Amino acid sequence: MQFALDTHTDAFLREHHRLNPNSQWFFQPFKSAHDWVRPDYSAKGLQAINTQTFRDAFIHERNTRLWGWAKNYVDVLSAHLPQKHRIPAFDMAVWLYREEPWPDQSTAADVLTRFISEFHITEKEKRALFDLSLPVNRSVVHIFQARGAQWSELQAQIPAAPDAEPEHGGTLAYLETEGIGPATVFRLEPARRLTLITGDNGLGKTFLLECAWWALTGVWADRPAYPSQDTKGGAAKITFMIAGERSSPDRKTISFDWATSSWPEPKSRPTIPGLTVYARVDGSFAVWDPIQQIKIAREGLRSKAVLTSEEVWNGLPGRIEGLIRDWVRWQNSSSKSPFETFKKVLAHLSPPDLGQLVPGEPVRIPDDPRDIPTIRHPYGVTPIVYSSAGVRRIMTLAYLIVWAWNEHVIAAALARKKPERRIVVLVDEMEAHLHPLWQRVVLPALVSIAQALSAELEAQYIVATHSPLVMASAETVFDAEIDSLVHLELSSDGQVTLREMQFVAFGDASSWLTSPIFELRHARNPEAEAAIEAAKSIQLSSNPTKAQVEEISQRLIRYLPENDKFWPRWISFAEKFGVEI
Repeated sequence: MQFALDTHTDAFLREHHRLNPNSQWFFQPFKSAHDWVRPDYSAKGLQAINTQTFRDAFIHERNTRLWGWAKNYVDVLSAHLPQKHRIPAFDMAVWLYREEPWPDQSTAADVLTRFISEFHITEKEKRALFDLSLPVNRSVVHIFQARGAQWSELQAQIPAAPDAEPEHGGTLAYLETEGIGPATVFRLEPARRLTLITGDNGLGKTFLLECAWWALTGVWADRPAYPSQDTKGGAAKITFMIAGERSSPDRKTISFDWATSSWPEPKSRPTIPGLTVYARVDGSFAVWDPIQQIKIAREGLRSKAVLTSEEVWNGLPGRIEGLIRDWVRWQNSSSKSPFETFKKVLAHLSPPDLGQLVPGEPVRIPDDPRDIPTIRHPYGVTPIVYSSAGVRRIMTLAYLIVWAWNEHVIAAALARKKPERRIVVLVDEMEAHLHPLWQRVVLPALVSIAQALSAELEAQYIVATHSPLVMASAETVFDAEIDSLVHLELSSDGQVTLREMQFVAFGDASSWLTSPIFELRHARNPEAEAAIEAAKSIQLSSNPTKAQVEEISQRLIRYLPENDKFWPRWISFAEKFGVEI
């Protein structure tokens, strides 16, 4: 008969195999050389299969639309079954009817029956080509979902289509370094919301943040990480995964290129990270905007990701106006949106001793032609250029986050795209320049500022600290479901390791100092610690002398305050040897 086979197979592919609504490619759910086949597969790939692989199953004259089944077509098709395994008819039916609204009383047998009926499967075809078995020990509840499977549910389990745009709004799901940094291997699995990194100086907190920034953005904030001296041309690599809201993380490994002494830029990312802000310990900031980067990549340009402290305050032509100009511009603008957001973030991050950081009216100061923003303090109004180091750090953190978000919203509108729904914030030494009163509140404040930017915005924070007060403040916000604590430590044989710790609420700062995170034996000065350890030792000895007790008592008097909690224990012991304190 006359039959437009290519047209019909193309229609079949479009109905059943066009899985991703944003892709022109067809998904092949059964075992195949490729997960996805090209949009012209019916006219090219399938045509070749029909006229070559299955040639003997058909009656067909070349260059015509005349098609028919050969008398032995079942035997021909059966001979092509892989290892004589027949086609699982129920699985085939599930794929074909996955979007059908099945009645509540439907069974697995109903699905199979419909397939056999609609595709006119003959008795001979059943016996030779199909496995007609049904799922065993599976109730109807376990077979049928409440609604048809959606692409958003499936895409996390399926490789991306070749023509599909990468998903945007990714966060860091995994980071592994090998042959670089202070450890042979580091493995970090950041939590969905907050990851706290602790450890002694020089063990790799900043190194991990620098590598996290590179994994997210593909550019180094400073000098690239260089292989360790003992690597000697061997394996030096960084492995990372960026997780989207819908797609599964894709593992990517980049090896150091010894020929060029550089790290190749990651290509073809299946997930593009969200807006990323990195507050570095030297006062500089790095900002990466996915929408801006698409334009930069298309034009063959490179973005200046890192802004020095000077540039953050005073601007960089073509890149940023700077804190001083933007503050005044936002404050005087008829659209108060950025300024209101900035005030909210400032209020969130304000110190408890000075009260809320409230902007005042701009003023002029000598030898500066600009209007200078001011802050209202309890003791008066102060131009921000005269602010303390702690206030300056928090103001720049608040400004950079608001500026980056505001610029992103503008870029998204110009590109006719929706703003990102996820932001990644990296902060090195959260406590830098901050008074202890401020250290106790800054982390919970940071975690809350995403909602000040947008009600729909979700943030991932990766924060390095060695402050017991910052850790104590985390007790009010830490949620083990979405947060994690990792600790860097140096073993007795000189090996640096990174391990995830259970977050325990130790209460006051001194308890945090003696916790496994900071590992002090006493929350005191070294001399007092040594005197107490000597006192404990002599208390455990079998025959201490009065002279020994007197010598230690003098050390304790010299280094311990009168109200130290160790005194009652020692006084009772010393009196037994006739030593009065």
